[in-house]
Amino acid sequence: MYLLGFDVGSSSVKACLLEVETGAVVASAFFPESEMPIDAPLPGYAEQNPDAWWKNACLASKTVLSKTGVKPEDVKAIGISYQMHGLVIVDKDLNVLRPSIIWCDSRAVSYGEKAFETVGRTKSLQHLLNSPGNFTAAKLAWVKENEPAIYNKIHKFMLPGDYLAARMTGEIVTTPSGLSEGILWDFQNEQPADFLLDYFGFDPSLIANIKPTFSVQGELTSKAASDLGLAIGTPVTYRAGDQPNNAFSLNVLEPNEIAATAGTSGVVYGVSDQAKYDPQSRVNTFLHVSHTPEAPRYGVLLCINGTGILNSWLRNHLLRGTVGYAEMNDLAAHAPVGSDGLLCLPFGNGAERVLENRDLGASFHGLQLTRHSLPHWIRAAQEGIVFSFYYGIQVMEQVGVGLKTIRAGEANMFLSPLFRDTLANLTGAEIQLFNTDGAQGAARGAGLGLGIYKNRQEAFTGLKIVRTIEPDMRAQEAYRDAYEKWRNVLVG
Repeated sequence: MYLLGFDVGSSSVKACLLEVETGAVVASAFFPESEMPIDAPLPGYAEQNPDAWWKNACLASKTVLSKTGVKPEDVKAIGISYQMHGLVIVDKDLNVLRPSIIWCDSRAVSYGEKAFETVGRTKSLQHLLNSPGNFTAAKLAWVKENEPAIYNKIHKFMLPGDYLAARMTGEIVTTPSGLSEGILWDFQNEQPADFLLDYFGFDPSLIANIKPTFSVQGELTSKAASDLGLAIGTPVTYRAGDQPNNAFSLNVLEPNEIAATAGTSGVVYGVSDQAKYDPQSRVNTFLHVSHTPEAPRYGVLLCINGTGILNSWLRNHLLRGTVGYAEMNDLAAHAPVGSDGLLCLPFGNGAERVLENRDLGASFHGLQLTRHSLPHWIRAAQEGIVFSFYYGIQVMEQVGVGLKTIRAGEANMFLSPLFRDTLANLTGAEIQLFNTDGAQGAARGAGLGLGIYKNRQEAFTGLKIVRTIEPDMRAQEAYRDAYEKWRNVLVG
C-alpha cells in the first residue's frame, strides 16, 4: 500500500509517494522544474493562477506513478500541504473568479489594521489570538471593496489547499486549522468568528464546509482521477497549511517542540498548549494540526518573507547565475563572523509581520569599498536572514515558546553550513536535520487520516535524523555582537 502527498508551494508543486509499511519514499517529483511565476501587477501585489497548481499537481502525480510502476489502486489515500494565507474564490461551478492573492501579497494590510482597531484590539486578540492583519479575511475584504462585481459572484472562498482538494473531489471543504490561519476562527468559542464576518459583511455561507484535519474529506471524481493518473474514489484524508504540516512532518506535535524552514520564506514554528498571543501580532498563533478541544495544541508562527528568495536574488542577479549555491557557501566562508561590518536587512519580499507589517525592502549597510568583496556580500545576506530569525525568536519566547532544539528538513538554506552554524551558535540550540519534506509529511498525514496508521509511532516509521549541528558556545559572543550591530540598524 502507498500514500500520496502533495505540497503546493509558491515555487512548485511536489508529489511524494510513500510506502505504508516501511515509511520509505519510493518516488517524488516536482513541477515546474523552473519556478512558477508570481505576478505582481502593482507594487506589493503577489498573485498566482490556481489552475497552474492543479496542472503541476497532475504532472507530479503521473510522474511518481510512472517512475515506480505502482498501480493506481494501490494508492490508498491523498494528503495535501499548501502555501498558507492565500485566497481563492470560485463560483458555483468551481470556476476561479480571479487569480489567487497569495501569502506574500501586502495589498490588504490596511484592511486588517482597520478591523483590528474597529473590532477592538482586546476582543481581536482574545478571540482570534491575532490581528486580522494581512491574512485571508483581509484579502477577501479587499476584493469586496475593490472588485465588487467579482465579489458578488463568489460561491465560496478557499485556501490554496482547499482549492486543490476541491479539484480532486468536487467538494469544497476546509478545516478549523485552515480557518485559523485565515484569521476567521474564534478560539474561545471553537467556531468561525461570527463577529469578524459581521464586521467585514461576509455572508457565513461563503465559508466552506468544515471537516477535521485528519479525516475523509472527499473522494476523487472520475475526471480528477484521470487527470492525476489515480483510481476513482481514492480519498483525500488530510490537509494542512505548509508550516503546520512542516511541523507535523518533523513529528513536532507537543508543547515546546520547534520546527523551522528556510525556503523562499523562512519560518520558525513552535507548539504550545496555551492559547497565548503577541499583543503586537508580530508572531501569530494558529490551531496546530493535532489540536483538539480536549488536548489543545497551538502553533506559534514566526515568518520572515525574505530568506531563500534573497539568496536566489544574489545568485541570479549579482552573480548572474554563474555559480551554484554550494559555491556561494564556499565563498561566504572566506568572510569572518559579522562580515567585517557589512550588514544586510533581508526584508525584500513584502510587508513583514514581525516588523508590524512594515515593508522595509532589502538593504545592505556599512559597505566599505576598500574592504568588502563578494564573500562579504554573501555572508552578510545569510547572517541577515539568521539575525531576522533570532529577532523573531525573541518575540516567540515572550509568548511562552521555549527553544532548546530546532528540527528542520535537510533542504534549502539548511543545506548551507554557514547558515546552520550561524543559527546554532547565535541561539545556542541544537539543530536536528531530518530526511523529510512537506509532501512526505502530507503523505503520512493521509495515512493517519484514513486510519491506516493507528498512532504517531506508526506514522513516523522511516523518519530519521540525518545530521545534528551542535552550537559552539565559545563562538556565541562573536555572533551575538554581530547581531546587536544588525539590530541597531534595524530599529534605528
